[in-house]
Formats: sequence, C-alpha cells, structure tokens
Amino acid sequence: MSFKIIGLGEVLWDLLPDGPQLGGAPTNFAYHANTLGAQALVITRVGSDYLGREIFSRFKDLDLRATMIQTDDEVPTGTVAVTLNGNGVPHFIINENVAWDRLVVTPQALEAARNADAICFGSLAQRDQRSRATIQQLVAATPSGALRVFDINLRQKFYSREVIEQSLRLANVIKLNDSELPILADMFGLSKSPQQQIEDLAKAFELRLAVLTRGPQGSSLYERGRWSEQPAPAVTVVDTVGAGDSFTAALVVGLLSGMDLDEIHALAAEVAGYVCGHVGATPVLSQSLRSKFIKIKRHDRNAPNNAMAKV
Repeated sequence: MSFKIIGLGEVLWDLLPDGPQLGGAPTNFAYHANTLGAQALVITRVGSDYLGREIFSRFKDLDLRATMIQTDDEVPTGTVAVTLNGNGVPHFIINENVAWDRLVVTPQALEAARNADAICFGSLAQRDQRSRATIQQLVAATPSGALRVFDINLRQKFYSREVIEQSLRLANVIKLNDSELPILADMFGLSKSPQQQIEDLAKAFELRLAVLTRGPQGSSLYERGRWSEQPAPAVTVVDTVGAGDSFTAALVVGLLSGMDLDEIHALAAEVAGYVCGHVGATPVLSQSLRSKFIKIKRHDRNAPNNAMAKV
C-alpha cells in the first residue's frame, strides 16, 4: 500500500520565456511524490476558463489525480510571470485575485486530509483569508502522526508573521531556503549562526525536522540534535523552477519509508539536481531515479508517522 500524500494550495501556470509550464509548489510537490510511488493529489482551485481546463488536461498527462480540483466561475486561473537570471534562478510576479485564493473546505477534501500520511502547504496560498482558513482547517484535520510539511515559500509581499506563526504551530516539518531564513530570524528574534537559528526555530515550534536549502551550496537537515549535510550535485542548470518542490517530495517519501536521514538527504538532492537540469518544474524523472524509490519497502504505517508527531 503506497503513502497518501497531499499538496495543498496553489496551482497555476508559470509563464516562462519558453512558454507556459504547469506550476505552483503544492502541484509540483504532488507530481514528484506521485512519480516516486505515492498516491498523491492536489487540493486546489482553478477558474472555469481555458487555462483551468488546460490544468485538468495537464494533470491527466502527468498521471496526477484531479479529483480535488475545485472550479471557480468568478475569477481566473492563477498565472505567474517568470523571468530567469543568468544562473537559471527564477523571479516571479504573481497575479492576485485568482481561483486558488478562494479555496474552500469540501467533504471530499476533509476526508482526504483525515486519511493523509503527509500534507505539504506553504504561505503563498494563505495570502487571502478565505484560502488561509481552508488550508489551516485541512492541515489540522490530518492524523496526529502525519507529516505536516510547511514549505514556507515566501513570495513578494504575500506573507506575515501571523500566518507564518500559525503555520509553524500546525506543522512538524519546515522547509526553507537561505534567503528565507534571515527573514524568519529577524521575525522571531533568532540570533547567532544560521545553524543555531535553525535549532532555535525547531525548538520553539517543537518541529521534528527542519530543512534548509542553499542552492549551489547544498542543503542541511536538522532532526532533534542531529545534522545531515549534503553538497549540491554537479549539474548543468537549465532552470531551478520546482527543484525545491521535488526535493521536498523525495524527502517526504523517504521519511515515510523509514529511511536513514543521510540516505533520504542524498536521494532528495539527486532528484532536485535532476530537475535543475531540465526545463520546468515537472520533468519526467529518469528510470534510474524512480527505481531507487520503487525499491523502498514500506514499513509499518504507524511507525514513521508516530515518530514524526510533535512531542
């Protein structure tokens, strides 16, 4: 039986220089989790427009379930203008008042949350009070032993201390990057080194795991007194869109499988490096990568989940 994993929040079209690509961190996350053998779905909302219909079509192409996509008749499907610098790093201009800002709780979404092994959510989709209330209710509805991953994703002006603090109190895992950590450090009065800031953040919010990504400088995982360090893989970067989401997906599948932290970390970095070497957030992963996860045997369902619960 495979893991039940949810990406919760925005779905959109990244309008890249080479053409539109399906995007949104929860969607990218769910796609990669699904590719790595999980039963993944996205709880999100699109407009009843051409771009919304294209998302349903794209989900079918990606073999990603669309049963939890809501449709809005009043506002459009989300879009983001994306430009890339010389290193392939994206800059986003995110349009407001779109369908995923109006996400609602449905009986089907609530049932999915109550049966989830893991759920991943961010701050961007909580920029509107309506979607914020929905996201927080659904995260709170997951089992006490489920992984609740707050992939913070600070974008433009679309975050506040209140939303971040509420989300951290709901989460048991946080993922952030090296440009987001100083913002949280200032927000919560965390001093000293970045390593100490991570440790203090994990302690303050009783987090099971904290994940810090640093682009070409690699990544760090902190799990209750243990650090795992991983260099970035040597790849020719095409663009970095979605790489962090693929990293999170691989990490979650590995954690649920009961893998050793260093082994999980190495595989997650390898997946993210592969995505960096391809256009867009949802490239088809190589068979060799997928086989490394297919071989993972599921442990007792409650063992890894209970281990991830807040203490």
